[in-house]
Amino acid sequence: MLTAELIVDSRVPSNPALSADGRWIAYQVDTIAKGVPEIWFASVDGREKPRRLAEGSMPRWSSNSLYFLRDGLIHTVDGPLFTWRSEITAFLPMRDRFVFVAEDETPAPEIWVWSESLRPARLRSFDPRTGEITTLLEDHVVDVARRQDDGALAVVTWPTPELDPGGLEPRLSTLDLETGERRDLGRTAVEATNPVWWSDGDGWHVAYRATPEMIGGWAVFDVPVETAEHRTLTPESACPIRLAQVDSGAPLVLVADGLDTALHRLGAGEVAFWRGQADAVVSSGELVAVVLSTAHRPKDVHCGPIGEPSTQVSDTAPEFAGVTWGAQERLSYKASDGLTLDGLLVLPPGKTRDDGPFSLIVLPHGGPYDRYADGFRLGWFPSAQWLAPAGHAVFLPNARGGQGHGHEFAAAVGGRVGLEEWSDLEAGIDLLVAEGVADPERLGIAGWSHGGFVAAWAVGRTRRFKAALMGAGICDWGMLAATGEFGPFEAALGGSTGWEGTGPHRHDQLGPISFASEIETPVLIVHGADDTNVPLSQAEFFHRALRHFGVEHEFVVYPGEGHRIAGREHQLDLLRRTREWFARLL
Repeated sequence: MLTAELIVDSRVPSNPALSADGRWIAYQVDTIAKGVPEIWFASVDGREKPRRLAEGSMPRWSSNSLYFLRDGLIHTVDGPLFTWRSEITAFLPMRDRFVFVAEDETPAPEIWVWSESLRPARLRSFDPRTGEITTLLEDHVVDVARRQDDGALAVVTWPTPELDPGGLEPRLSTLDLETGERRDLGRTAVEATNPVWWSDGDGWHVAYRATPEMIGGWAVFDVPVETAEHRTLTPESACPIRLAQVDSGAPLVLVADGLDTALHRLGAGEVAFWRGQADAVVSSGELVAVVLSTAHRPKDVHCGPIGEPSTQVSDTAPEFAGVTWGAQERLSYKASDGLTLDGLLVLPPGKTRDDGPFSLIVLPHGGPYDRYADGFRLGWFPSAQWLAPAGHAVFLPNARGGQGHGHEFAAAVGGRVGLEEWSDLEAGIDLLVAEGVADPERLGIAGWSHGGFVAAWAVGRTRRFKAALMGAGICDWGMLAATGEFGPFEAALGGSTGWEGTGPHRHDQLGPISFASEIETPVLIVHGADDTNVPLSQAEFFHRALRHFGVEHEFVVYPGEGHRIAGREHQLDLLRRTREWFARLL
């Protein structure tokens, strides 16, 4: 029997790392609820049972020695390598040193003054032979990669630690570790990350992932070090997720492909394909390891030669083996303008379409640049395999604005959130009603983050829903552009900000708060008190509007929580409260 406790106490792998000899894979394991991460390792061929090594995160190999972060310090199984009095956020073991990223050791000021108190995370080096620690770069470093010969680093920096405007103005540079010479390779596209090295007959290259435009998704850029020319290597039809540096030759690119995931070699095409969702990858160039989930199998680490069937080498959630899951069905249907869309349908366990019509809960995804792949749909937030056992059919639509269908599909929501994407959702709902799967009198909608916005938008545009859940959702895009972590992105979605004059503003036409007087659907509003991505003020604004218009609703605030609800007791409450809300109203 599936319980809320079984969900929040389950474990999920991430950050796979291959040993130099290709025999071992190390990976990080976390519980769904915030807890102490662990380092596990297993044999690549799957012949040896996975073993827990230690508490820690971010495993990294140097030759065949394993290092990881624990309590903000670089550790081996024998303990920390050195002491640093601020948290280390990233590190690279190299042949003769350890490179790491951390703020200065001086304590953060008690009174924060914007012009004085920003704390860059600087690039530093630790020499294990002498114990000496030196600062390599004074800039704020957001990502770093080691060249295969350990002779140089590729570094992505921001002019300020603030996401806005730092993320708008990244720069790429290389650092020669022998001479100390730094070479500026120029400004990158927005939010550059994930640099990797590779070489061809013309010399060294650095590739990285960034967003060419504010809205429209990721692309891969390649920079020959000799010319410092940035060129896009991603066709507009592709949606790269992650780059993987290899020992020789062009890097690998994990790509969202509709409901599935593909692996490409940069500039060469597809080399592997997985039915389901893969969201982490590491490779030596011959072997590849991915974290993969399928419809009824939770995330696990899979390894194998590139282009050949992979072997599951981890078993992080064996407690789910005896659970009966709802059948998960892949959907393909047409939008009102003829565009082909996809999504998933999850039915109650043991039921088929012939047992319908069912109450139907629609779960718009977050992002909006995210997607529902044909993977395991279970988590602490409103999720299909938690709601289906309560007797509901669950619809997971991939509307415009999301990942997996190219740049144009993702960019369609720029200044138009809630328009075509809402029409895309309605087309899927209408289809499921027409096919006898959904009972039109028992429809609900629930979402988190951007999905919470869509839920709030939907109940202001139609009265067909009998219940809704707005989780960490947006009701006013202008206010979010002013108070959220990345205002320019929110302004691009909502179409304007509040400081462009007296209006009318574009974002007012796209904000659920503007249509609060039309809402009759009962709404459950849930939010983290310390959310800086979508601040609590968004939920408070919507709550006050619904109270003003006499709309039935509940307003739940989880203290100490950010955009992701991490506390175990809070996750349990959210899971149970969600089920109870829809059970009562549907």
